[in-house]
Amino acid sequence: MSNVSSTVPTGTKSPARDATAASAGKRAVRKRKLLVLTAQLGLAVFVIGGWQLVTTWKWLDPFFYGQPSGIAQRLVDYFTEGEQATEFGSYWMQIGTTLREAVFGFAVGTVAGVILGVLLGQNRFLSDVLSPYIKIVNAVPRIVLGSIFLVAFGLGETPKVLLAAVLVFFVVFFNAFQGVREVDRNILNNARVLGASPLQIVRHVVLPSALTWITASLHTAFGFAIVGALVGEVLGAQAGLGLVIKTAQNQFDPNGVFATMAVIAVIVLIAEWLITKLERRLLSWRPPSPSESAVI
Repeated sequence: MSNVSSTVPTGTKSPARDATAASAGKRAVRKRKLLVLTAQLGLAVFVIGGWQLVTTWKWLDPFFYGQPSGIAQRLVDYFTEGEQATEFGSYWMQIGTTLREAVFGFAVGTVAGVILGVLLGQNRFLSDVLSPYIKIVNAVPRIVLGSIFLVAFGLGETPKVLLAAVLVFFVVFFNAFQGVREVDRNILNNARVLGASPLQIVRHVVLPSALTWITASLHTAFGFAIVGALVGEVLGAQAGLGLVIKTAQNQFDPNGVFATMAVIAVIVLIAEWLITKLERRLLSWRPPSPSESAVI
């Protein structure tokens, strides 16, 4: 009697083999993430440690360049001294003021940029008419716009929100506009043939197709929102992190300047993480791109 072969026929999939491959893939991903995190921490230690050493050895004057140890102490003071932390109230209040201005400006600029980008992306005549005016406004230096808003609306939060919104608007607008222009024309024509209304085409075809472009712009846009709020506060404000930086600069306090810059960096990193989560949720239907598949 001939023996029955127990091997898996060529061309068929083995569940055990698939499980092994998946496990190996997960280990590779974990290993890569650990390697990246180690390299990032190593770079931070090198930069901060080197900074501390060269200022301690007086190769760089700590009066002008500050010291990591002094920055850490200034952060402790800012967060523990309550209402006495700054001349304008608690440090938490300054963070809240700048965040409120940046978030409102980010929201206004994003909504306006998406609406106008989609509208002009679909209407070539309107795009040709408004194109030179959009380019002119975009060419105006932002610090000039900030001064104009400050004169028009005073020292409150409104001019900072408007300046942040302007910076965000152009980033989102150009991406939304280009994203709409990149929509597959065959899909648009098929939707029209099937009787879709203009609103349905925008909702079910244009926006999903342009969503990758729009969400990609949000990563840069929030940073610009923070910049807009800070520039407005430096030009003139009653509270905010920009005012804290300006005051520390006038008092020749580099540790105070760098400490507030570190806080701003943490805020932007947290916002970047949240935007990445939002992007993955909005684009969960999209298959991974070649660059994303290479990492998995």
